[in-house]
Amino acid sequence: MKRNPMLAIGLALAFALAAGGAQAQNKTADKASQKFISNAIEGNYAEIEVGKLAQEKGKSDAVKQFGQMLVTDHSAANETAKQVASEIGVKPPTGASVGEKATYLRLKMLSGDTFDRAFARAMVSDHKSDIKAFQKETTKNDPAGEFAKQTLPTLQKHLQSAQQLQQKSQTTGSK
Repeated sequence: MKRNPMLAIGLALAFALAAGGAQAQNKTADKASQKFISNAIEGNYAEIEVGKLAQEKGKSDAVKQFGQMLVTDHSAANETAKQVASEIGVKPPTGASVGEKATYLRLKMLSGDTFDRAFARAMVSDHKSDIKAFQKETTKNDPAGEFAKQTLPTLQKHLQSAQQLQQKSQTTGSK
């Protein structure tokens, strides 16, 4: 029996496309995961901006150092989150949400010990909320769930640091 090379190429191409389609299906995520990754990206942008603000306006070295940690960690997380967004078919946001921008503007108007206390309080509240959302997402077996699993320990570290900042700013006047 004589083989048709064009048929063999066509079949190979069909199998390759089918395998690629199966891979693409494995990378899809439900609407909740797509919304989660968009919110995570917006949150990262917000943390980066607030972290820069803390470095500028923070009175205590601890607040300034925490701000630097936010910028570093959330910049790295955002790069990963944007990759996940493209994997699951989400156009990544290009900035923080309106609500997060409002928090930034409120903090920007403060200075000294007042800034440090408000910043610490905002970071505790924000990271508690983030951890809750990330914990929920870790139950999913998709790229957004994997991102949540990888990022959760960093958010927990940030919460612990923010709680220490809050305690310190309340008891020592942010010294």
